[in-house]
Amino acid sequence: MPNQVSDHSRPAHLPFTLTVLGAGSATPSLRFHPTAQLLTVGNDHILIDCGEGTQLRLLEHRIRPGRLRYIFISHLHGDHYFGLAPLLSTLNLSGRTEDLYLFGPRGLDDVLTTIFRVSDSRLGYKLHFQAVEPDQSALLLDHPLVTAESIPLQHRISCTGYIFREKPHKPHLLREKLPADVPIEVLKRLKEGQDVLDESGQVRYAAAEYTAPGPEPRSYAFCSDTRYVEELVPQLQGVSLLYHEATFLEDNALRAAEVYHSTARQAATIAAKADVGRLLIGHFSSRYKQYEPFLDEARTVFPETYLAIEGETLAV
Repeated sequence: MPNQVSDHSRPAHLPFTLTVLGAGSATPSLRFHPTAQLLTVGNDHILIDCGEGTQLRLLEHRIRPGRLRYIFISHLHGDHYFGLAPLLSTLNLSGRTEDLYLFGPRGLDDVLTTIFRVSDSRLGYKLHFQAVEPDQSALLLDHPLVTAESIPLQHRISCTGYIFREKPHKPHLLREKLPADVPIEVLKRLKEGQDVLDESGQVRYAAAEYTAPGPEPRSYAFCSDTRYVEELVPQLQGVSLLYHEATFLEDNALRAAEVYHSTARQAATIAAKADVGRLLIGHFSSRYKQYEPFLDEARTVFPETYLAIEGETLAV
């Protein structure tokens, strides 16, 4: 299957990668698992959606569930969260004590509370739940390395996408231009982008002269189940990597609209209008047995399109 993903991202100091755990739609198939993705930022794992069997996908790919710190759920259709309660239970059985942060639609907390109540299960760690408003964009997470904000989508029920934006990198010191005896304090100020003044108040070391800009911040946008929504374009403008569902091919565009899903061509149109770096498509309907047509259809509109291949890790 032709799907070699070229890495056009600039080098950075810390990992910012996406691992596809599940790329199928609601009806089970032997080819794809339900939706789940793992975003790795530095030493932290962020789980995005948690379809049935997600914890098994983590084990298969030798990903330690204990490193999970944040979980984002897009909506309450089962193929996007039926794996969550088992995962939370397993984390408890493994002895987790570190806090875990969960973001998702209202009602998710009720579902989990009921499951744990009727099964007489108690978590040995704190689970912090934050309800996400489906009709407006909001900043949800201010992590030391990234921010996370919500994206209102249009599906049969309330559904939210997410954008993860890397924070700006500090400038690089051009040490070859600096004298060997420059004090550490001067180096620290230059690395913060600050000019260093002498005793008379004149610029002694100009940050613009002795530093170079750091790598361009990267960004990843996850657009789960949604029909074609052109209003997404401004919010997605210029993201490094966009995942957009592509449940159907264009010959089923009417069906896609009826069930609030998108075609491969529609996903590519959003990517082209938003001028994103790369497009990843998934959530393929089980009615299809061949997936190259999705890639072919999307690439006629946006050449930098790739299929979501389970087990594949992409550099954002």
